Amino acid sequence: MSLRRITAALVDYGAGNLASMARALTNLGLRCKVSRDPAVLATADLLVLPGVGAFPAAMTALHQHGLVDVIVDRARAGQPLLGICLGMQLLADSSSEHGHSAGLGLVPGQVTALPQARWHIGWNALQVRDDEPLLRRSHGQALYFNHAYAYSRPGPHSVATARLDDSQAAPITVAVRRGNVVGLQFHPEKSQAAGQQLLRDVVDGLLP
Repeated sequence: MSLRRITAALVDYGAGNLASMARALTNLGLRCKVSRDPAVLATADLLVLPGVGAFPAAMTALHQHGLVDVIVDRARAGQPLLGICLGMQLLADSSSEHGHSAGLGLVPGQVTALPQARWHIGWNALQVRDDEPLLRRSHGQALYFNHAYAYSRPGPHSVATARLDDSQAAPITVAVRRGNVVGLQFHPEKSQAAGQQLLRDVVDGLLP
């Protein structure tokens, strides 16, 4: 499918990075709509769930706007869904941020605080699993991160990891995939050429 014919719908629940994500996707040639209208979301080729901020507040907003069932139903029906940063975390079963909160349950796993109460800000290289075609060209590329919580125990759905620094600490999961649902912990829209290439590969892979 030509990228110029693809419509991406960004789920509008009050997330703060809608404009930057829309700009990044538009730069790829996609048509972008920012909406919380179920009909608009359902007819898009690609759903994008962005997000910055806290997990429980985001889930509360999704529930208030009646978007939880819409997102879950569309993803389970096979519509491609891409979660970015907090949007990736929302795909999980639950989060321990500010207590316990249930997530969308689309990619099994929990979201927990980074080790030693750290905040991960800056550029880190991706270590992509050998059998993940969507991210293969981004193996070893540095992407931009800004988060204090991360996916844990995603099992076979972890497709890329990164290390917080040069220590011997275990790497953290920074990308997950379950079929048509993909989550990216980093910010491709803030990662310059490497981020644009990765976004293009993900879109191409999800919408052949």
